[in-house]
Amino acid sequence: MPANVMSAFRNESDLLGELPVPAAALHGIHTVRALDNFPLALQPVAPGLARAYGTVKLACARTNRALGSWAEDAPKADAIERACRELSEGLLEQHIVVDRLQGGAGTSTNMNVNEVLANRALELLGATPGTYDRVSPLQDINLHQSTNDTYPTALRLAAVVALRELEGRVVALQEAFQAAEKSFAHIVKVGRTQLQDAVLTTLGREMGAYAEAMNRDRWRIYKCEERLRVVNLGGTAIGTGLAAPRQFIFRVTDTLRELTGIGFARAENLVDATQNADVFVEVSGILKAHAVSLLKICGDLRLMDSGPEAGLREIRLPARQAGSSIMPGKVNPVIPEAVSQVAMLVMGHDATIAYTCAAGSLELNPFLPLVAVCLLESLELLGRADDIFCRHCVSGLEVDEARCREHVLNST
Repeated sequence: MPANVMSAFRNESDLLGELPVPAAALHGIHTVRALDNFPLALQPVAPGLARAYGTVKLACARTNRALGSWAEDAPKADAIERACRELSEGLLEQHIVVDRLQGGAGTSTNMNVNEVLANRALELLGATPGTYDRVSPLQDINLHQSTNDTYPTALRLAAVVALRELEGRVVALQEAFQAAEKSFAHIVKVGRTQLQDAVLTTLGREMGAYAEAMNRDRWRIYKCEERLRVVNLGGTAIGTGLAAPRQFIFRVTDTLRELTGIGFARAENLVDATQNADVFVEVSGILKAHAVSLLKICGDLRLMDSGPEAGLREIRLPARQAGSSIMPGKVNPVIPEAVSQVAMLVMGHDATIAYTCAAGSLELNPFLPLVAVCLLESLELLGRADDIFCRHCVSGLEVDEARCREHVLNST
């Protein structure tokens, strides 16, 4: 290899051998192997998970430092903490490049994080990336930790943050339906059961029912956070705390709680919390319930907006874009259609999460990266869907009072 090409790389070694790593890269050999092994989703780890991992690593670093690690090397401890803070603040997430689907229960994500934090700390110390005798990805960044306790803890933190964002979107949607309930309280219309004419109701009552469904979803989302706040941090490989000092195990979750302001608690049984992932099934079920509510409401709005001449046309959804390349003037209910597709995808993710969590074996579930993909994507998609549904559809609903009156007068 020519000298100028060689200078663009540094050599790193692991138990499998030696590989060239781009000289300026903050990642290392394990990340290089993972990039070669897992070209699957072709998307890196979710940014929220990367930031959460930085926070978990910061909690571990601060706890280790408080227990005497790096006592003789304060600059090193400072550099490690600063690197962790930068990742938690999103300043280094572009360096977390491993594929979000990966074998090894998340080891590649953990090692990508360890390598990036070590090399960033080395930069802060004025050292060259890869000089791991100064700051080691394993002996320093991963000190008293394992993938098997840091990955699920980071996933829980990322999910809690996303749940809180989703809750705010659900509240906004609920309030939009409550506003519609008041605006349409005087509109008498035909009620329908089994899609057949039934007794009379008001459009306001229909909107109020949707608001109440959103209220239940909001409460479920709020309550299920507490399930995610129980973590196995300190359990290391299989929940026994192997290689971690007793004081680290007892204190690290407290540090995480102080850093985040979220009421994290150490699981009473770390072995159980390491091998069983049923909490993610429970949370996913709550998201599925919200998806069900959205799909039902979107279907109702599309039906009430059907027409304009040969359908119900009791309401008018905001016109967002032209609906046909061949039929001039056609406008489709694109927002409810898009939100419906999100709901359907979330239901599919829920089924995947259930199967994934059931497929764990003995002391560990090796498929948590797939849980992370499905859970975090469901949270992100639902939050965005709620937002566009609220702003681009529900808040702009109009009613055709004459059409509603005509249906009432013609009804049995």
